[in-house]
Amino acid sequence: MRSQLFQQAQEISQPGMHLQNHKMLRVGLGEDSARSASVEGGGGRRAGGEFYARQGAMVAYQGQVDFDYQGAGSVGRFLKKAFTGEGMPLMKVSGRGDVFLARDAWDIHLIDLEGQDSITVNGDNVLAFEPGLAWDIKRVQGAGMAAGGLFNTTFTGQGRIAIACHGTPVLLNIDQPTFVDTDSAVAWSSSLRTGVRRTMKAGALIGRGSGEAFQLSLEGQGFVLVQASEGAPVPVQTG
Repeated sequence: MRSQLFQQAQEISQPGMHLQNHKMLRVGLGEDSARSASVEGGGGRRAGGEFYARQGAMVAYQGQVDFDYQGAGSVGRFLKKAFTGEGMPLMKVSGRGDVFLARDAWDIHLIDLEGQDSITVNGDNVLAFEPGLAWDIKRVQGAGMAAGGLFNTTFTGQGRIAIACHGTPVLLNIDQPTFVDTDSAVAWSSSLRTGVRRTMKAGALIGRGSGEAFQLSLEGQGFVLVQASEGAPVPVQTG
């Protein structure tokens, strides 16, 4: 039997987070992956035998792997999650083997933080991250309840984050005031000054949604990652 599909299955596993393809993340854990890396000469990133992932993101795994519910991690973060509804339900993944993750065939991208780096990510776009990273839920300045809250997750430290984007994103360098639909903003530099701009002109449907009354405003020097969508459509309940 012959197919290009079998070439993917024959790839040697690497420790840590890697893209299996642009729709699927592959994470190598523990001794099994370390042994494979030594065969190919090393050079992979090790996840330290565990990592955190969005609940329900696992599509397959090989080896001895455990999945445990992960709470907010502290009383403060638990209260923030309960109040804000920030969409990052987590599970801790540990053991030895390979774990494959995906999010409704969204595009997956990897971001490496190196010590002093900090990035803010929409919780709905977080797919997985390494345990060496610290995270907290923060509110966008000027975003009241009328703007939908606008609570996002800030990551700091050293490690790798896998984010999932609904559609191919664009990375905008920010050196002038920039405004992004609140549901399309995936991640941005934490050093940027953020706020909310209100658009209330009659009949002004300036974006892809129904009205676009609020946009995330960004000022300073940095970047923002914008997905080509406002996220997965909400199912309409009938009857």
